[in-house]
Formats: sequence, C-alpha cells, structure tokens
Amino acid sequence: MALKTVAHESELIDTVCARVRERLPNERASACETFVRQYYQWVPAEDLAGRSPLDLYGAAVAHWNLAQRRAPGEAKVRVYNPDLEQHGWQSPHTVVEVVSDDMPFVVDSINIELARNGYGIDLVIHPVIQVRRDDHEKLVDVLETGQEEPDAVAESIVHAEVVREPDRHRLDELRANIERVLCEVRVAVEDWQPMRERTRALIEELRCDAPPIAPQEIDEVRAFLAWVEEDNFTYLGYREYELVSEDDGMGLRAIADSGLGILRGTPRTAYTKLRPKALALARSPYPLVLTKANSRATVHRPAYLDYIGVKRFSPEGEVIGERRFLGLYTTTAYRSSARDIPLLRGKVEGVLERAGFAPESHDAKALIEILETLPRDSLFQVDTENLFETSIGILGLGERQRVRLFLWPDPLDRFISCLVTIPRDRFNTENRERVGRILVETFGGTHLDWGLHLGESLLARVHYIVRCPDGIVPGYNVAEIEARLAAATRAWTDDLRAALIDEHGEDRGSKLYKRYGQAFPAAYRADWVARHAVADIGHLEQLSDSGEPILSLYRPLEASDGLIRCKLFSSGGISLSDVLPSFEHMGADVVDERPYEITPDAGESVWIYDFGLRSAAGDLERVRDMFQEAFLAVWRGELEDDRLNGLVLRAALTGREITIVRAIAKYLRQAGSAFSDRYMERTLVGNHEITTKLVKL
Repeated sequence: MALKTVAHESELIDTVCARVRERLPNERASACETFVRQYYQWVPAEDLAGRSPLDLYGAAVAHWNLAQRRAPGEAKVRVYNPDLEQHGWQSPHTVVEVVSDDMPFVVDSINIELARNGYGIDLVIHPVIQVRRDDHEKLVDVLETGQEEPDAVAESIVHAEVVREPDRHRLDELRANIERVLCEVRVAVEDWQPMRERTRALIEELRCDAPPIAPQEIDEVRAFLAWVEEDNFTYLGYREYELVSEDDGMGLRAIADSGLGILRGTPRTAYTKLRPKALALARSPYPLVLTKANSRATVHRPAYLDYIGVKRFSPEGEVIGERRFLGLYTTTAYRSSARDIPLLRGKVEGVLERAGFAPESHDAKALIEILETLPRDSLFQVDTENLFETSIGILGLGERQRVRLFLWPDPLDRFISCLVTIPRDRFNTENRERVGRILVETFGGTHLDWGLHLGESLLARVHYIVRCPDGIVPGYNVAEIEARLAAATRAWTDDLRAALIDEHGEDRGSKLYKRYGQAFPAAYRADWVARHAVADIGHLEQLSDSGEPILSLYRPLEASDGLIRCKLFSSGGISLSDVLPSFEHMGADVVDERPYEITPDAGESVWIYDFGLRSAAGDLERVRDMFQEAFLAVWRGELEDDRLNGLVLRAALTGREITIVRAIAKYLRQAGSAFSDRYMERTLVGNHEITTKLVKL
C-alpha cells in the first residue's frame, strides 16, 4: 500500500512538471521544474493525497513567482486565500509563503508566530533550495539537489497552510508579524558570534578584575559562562545597563547602542526602577543573575526567555551595571547531567553532602535521580536550601501516593515556581488544569506554564510557573494550598477506600477495597458519592447463587412529592420488562432507570439498577420492608402479580394480608359476583381504608 502511495505521488509530481513545461516559456521551464521537484520532494505522500495537479501546480508556481526577485537579507512574505479566478489555483486554507536566506530557526519561528496568532497549522512545506541570482537580484537558475556552486546561495522556501482567515486586515497583520519575526531571526543569527565574543570577554574580565567574593566562586562563575558559550545556550539578545540613581530611587538604564540580536536598536523602556528585593540582588557582590525574562521567545521555541546577567563592578568593587544575555538553554543543557554543569554541580553536591547518605546507598542514588530530573530551568535559579528541602521532600514520599507542593520563588518576585506531586493514577488533564487554576487563584497569577515529569515512580511531578502581576508574589501558606490541591485531585476511589475502612475497619475494609476499588463504572461514580457505594457493596456481598435480587427502597432528600427510588441488586442482567409490571402492580410507575454494571476484581459482573418510581406511598419507613418482601415474593412466585399488590404502598398491607384480600375477591367471583377481577382490584385499592378494615375483621 505504501509503495502504491509513493508511486502515485511520483506520478502526481510528474503531471505537475509536465504542466510547467507546457505552460512556461522554455527559458524558464527548466529552472521552474527543478524548483517544483524540490518543492514537493520531502512532502509526505498522504499530505498530497486528494489534491488536484492544478492546485499543486498553482501553489508551487505562485511561490516560484514570489521568489523571482529578492535582495540579500530580505524576507519576502505573502499571506492570502488562493482563489481560482484571481490566482489560478485554490485552497480551503489561508496560505503563507516565505522566501528568505536559509537560517536556523526559520520554520520554528514561523510556526510559533502562527500559533501565537491562533492559527492551526494544516501543512508546512520547507525545502532549502540553492539558487543563482544576477546583479539585479533576479532569479536566474535553480541548482539540482546536492549540487553546489560558489556563486549560489541557499534560500529557505516555506509554504504553510492554516485555518482559513477571511478578514483581509487580519491577513495583513499576520504578514507583518511574520516579517517582524523573520527580522528577529536574522538579527539573532547575525549577532550570534558577537554575543559569544562578549561572553568570552566577560570570562577574561572576571579573571582579571574579580569582584569581592571567594576565588572558588569566581572560578565557578567563569566555568559556567564557558559552558554557556560551548553551544549550551542559544544566544538571542544582549544589552548593557548601568545602575543609576534617579529621583524615584535606583534602577537600571540601558546603554545606547549596546544591544545585539533581538535587543538591537532603541529599547522600549530605557530606564527600569528596581524594587527593594531586586535592588538588593543587583547590588550584591555575587556577579551572576540567573532567572527568566518577562517575555516569551519569538525565535526557535515559544518558551520564556532565559536571562543571564553578569554584573559590572567599579574599581572599588561596587556594582555599577549589568551585561544581560537573553536566549534559551539548548537541548544539550537539558540532557546533560546536572553534576557536569557548573553552578548546578555545586548545588547537587551541597544537597548530597547535607543529606549525609553513603555514596553507594539506595537513598543516595534515589536522591541523585530526583536532582537530575527536577525542572532544569528552575534548577539554575533555585538556592541550595530550597533545593535540599524539595529533593529530600520528594525522596521522603517514596511510593506514597500523596499530593505535595514545593515552592521556589523567583529572586525578583516576578513569578513563582510550583512543583506538585500527584499520584500517577490521579493525573489527568482535568486534575492538571484544576491544580493550575488553584495556583493562579492563590498567587493572583496572570499567566501559567506547566511541564511534566513521568518516570517510573507512582507519582507524577507537574511543574507550574505562575506569573505574578506587578512583580509582587502575595503571602501564602504552603500547608493550606497543599490541602486544597489534595482535595481537588482526590479520586473517588480514595474516598471509597477511606469510607470502607471507616465502616468495616482496616482489615475488612482493605479487602473490600481490593475487590471493589476499580469495580464501579464512571456513570456510577458521577451519580453517587463513595459513602453510598459502601452501602451498595454491603448489598452486593449478600447476593446469593440463587439469582434472587436484593431491593432497597428510599426517598432522596431532594425528591418531590410522590417520587421514590428503588435500587435493585442482581447477580445477572435484568430487563426492564421483567420488573416493570411488578412495580406497576404495586402502585409504582417507573419514570426512569439507571443501570450500572459492577465488575469486582477476579469476579463476574453484578448489576445495580436504580429505578425512579412515582407512587402515592405515604410513610416510606412503615412500608419499606413490606414492599421489598412483597416484590421478592412475586419474584419467587409466592405472591400473585396483580394490582392488589398496590395495597402494600397505599394501605401498608403485607403480602400475607394481600393474599387474604385476594382470596375474598376470588370467593366473591365464585359466588356469582358480576364484577370483573379488574374492577374489584381497582375498587379494593382505591378504597384502601375500607379494605384495611376488612382485613382486620
């Protein structure tokens, strides 16, 4: 089947190329055909299935036309809704066409911008094509795949199809946004090397003009910057700031013309006043500030930018400014062992030393595994004290399925990092979102990000970052928040286990939970709290091999007049037609039915049927046992199934007393009464007060 699909794709492209040769002048057709073949070369066959050769031709040639003239460094962008009459081809989607220099991050950054603008992506085509252009920037030739020439340049060709946007203004806005992002990609790529050189210069500066801290700390900072420069950090922006005093206090002022990458040009805010906590951090002699920026990256990955600040000191050792790098830690940084990364290795060793475990012990190995799998971004920012409390706290949980919360505040109070452990069998989208809402509400957050670690443990670890408005993290009580999270994620089965143990004791309750813990379907769990299930389990345990059901008649607190309910417990499935006549003959009309199949562990299914009944029953406490006994007597064939059984609910007569009434009615019929059985049944039930007196005679 796959070979047939590939063969069909090849035939499809051949058809498109034949159309190119047929429609274009000879001097253009050859280059265009080469372009078209490379355009669709790596597109999966299933993405082309169902598309007409005319539309494939139109998409490729439209892009070819866009690429005809392009200056070095220029990004050509077109966003439109192809229409057969206007454009010669059509698509149900909005189409984005890009022609630019081939650079890292082009496709990633376009995809980020499309998602940021709310457009779902249906298709992305991204060939990199070697072309020649003349002195007037006109396209003159397209090289074959794998061919290289000194005068050729690699160009990125991006074709994206997104959910159709009918608004012309929105299309123009999207085009402008993509052009802006591609400009940011360009400046980040162009200034990548200068930013690396700044890093090397700072490493040397820290060697020659060390701030007033311990030499070993300086060595570790220099080692960290060297590690950053060794392809462990994607540089996106750089700017220098000076620490100045203004009328409203002290702050950081951007130094003109110091920006590189995405921080090139004039900053939006030239001066930022520092809050007391931020000012204390800025003036401390430790030369490094590691945190997250306030904005997300528009280049490469849609994550909040990583912020590496290196302080500038006066000859007297006072902080007078900062050199700030913005970017993203690379995949290598996340995959490397924390024990091999400068700064992190010191924190890890500090935690291990304080824990005091024997190096080869199980606890030491488990603690190292926890430290290696903690959120790497936050590991750069957290202090050793918080890191110790968190890692030892997780270690102490072991395999106990408990919700725990560990908080790491940002040193600048712009966000708070929340690590939540959730029992794995409780972790789902609903609970993840519920926990997120509680954290946002607690900290008055404006934005929420999350990440997940699922290892071999029975606990899922969810990492939330809550952005706080105005750089203020409100006061909080960890125990109270943790209790809210535990309640919010508590599973119905947790409540069932607790209720069974409360009712039957640890030994019997645990055995029943093992048998019934996973037995109840979702519909039952949605309709009933766990405490009700404890009572129902009691009835299910009493079911015998005889197949005789068990009944439980009750009136819900919220039931309106005349409505009662009856649960029927059975070891096998029961059809409504099997019980409907019996209920009706007993004066109870069935208004609804809720069946639940219960599947105990290592046992056959049993059933609970919950019937809604409309009845004129008065004192339910008085007639409950009579009703249940009469129904079962009918089930066993010991009591006739007719409308005289309505006297159970109407007159509180037992099955035996109803048998007496039935005998009298039959005697009257045999004695020649002209009244029918149906008439006498209706009369005796309708005048149940007189019937009751008749029985008492």
